[in-house]
Amino acid sequence: MSPNKAEQDSEGEVEDFSEDLSSSGFAGDRQHVPVLPAEVLEGLNPQPGQILVDLTLGGGGHSRLLAERVGPEGKVYAFDCDPNQVEKARARLVGLPVECYHARFDQAGEILRRLGVKAHGILADLGICSEQLDDPSRGLAFRHEGPLDMRLDPSRGEPAWKLLERLDENDLTRALLRFGEEKQARKIVRKIVEGRREQLPWTTTRLANLVRSCLPPRGVIGKIDPATRTFQGLRILVNDELGVLEDMLRQLPGWMVPGGVAAMISFHSLEDRLVKQAFSVPELWERVTRKPVMAGETEVMANPRSRSAKLRVAKLVTGPKR
Repeated sequence: MSPNKAEQDSEGEVEDFSEDLSSSGFAGDRQHVPVLPAEVLEGLNPQPGQILVDLTLGGGGHSRLLAERVGPEGKVYAFDCDPNQVEKARARLVGLPVECYHARFDQAGEILRRLGVKAHGILADLGICSEQLDDPSRGLAFRHEGPLDMRLDPSRGEPAWKLLERLDENDLTRALLRFGEEKQARKIVRKIVEGRREQLPWTTTRLANLVRSCLPPRGVIGKIDPATRTFQGLRILVNDELGVLEDMLRQLPGWMVPGGVAAMISFHSLEDRLVKQAFSVPELWERVTRKPVMAGETEVMANPRSRSAKLRVAKLVTGPKR
């Protein structure tokens, strides 16, 4: 399996959710378009009768591909932290050998142990589902006006607007620096703290405009919207995304049969760095992809969000390496 592009220094990469995905060519059905579908199937090489795990069910696109390959004698166990996504995907996957569960992917091991199964292959697409981005009530994308929630699981945790009101200036600054890699974090946070005095509700538009007022306009600082890094940093903070990912990667070998294959799709440098480090442990993993696999031009034109996707694949070592 060879990468579509040479690996580049990923420092400073961010997810850019500022584009209107209606230009993707899949308007009205974007939830059914998994990223890197052919590359995922090539990497996992699912076979009839196997047990596979999809740790990020989302719209069910990847789970459908995997279920069609393992057939009626196999099984796909799929997990998502968003109960709404689980119910929607479950309805779409009726008739396929897929069992769907509401759980964060770092909690999947407990369920798999209870079921008494280990996987031949495991997939995690770490990106945000398009349906969640397109729902203004979730507050994940600033192209829609909505409450600044950002929770991937709306049934638990603290929404972003509460964190903006509660956290002190230093904690907010550290979050934007670390999770958003925003160099102007201190300037932005000072503006947020000033904004608290207005006692207005925090919405996606209000925060995005506040950040834009602190930074040069789009086109001067690059292609992405100036608010992108702040939104990424705040969302990662709200959902503890890196902590959950680290926990999942640590547990991952115990969920698989010897020789099983894991495929991880990341969308920004912070995630990709953790996956790369985990797969670089020779006592546990044999890397199938030496460099990340990325979408080709055709897929990027059809689905612009795929341009940030990086797929890494590794095989669980069956015994001591010589």
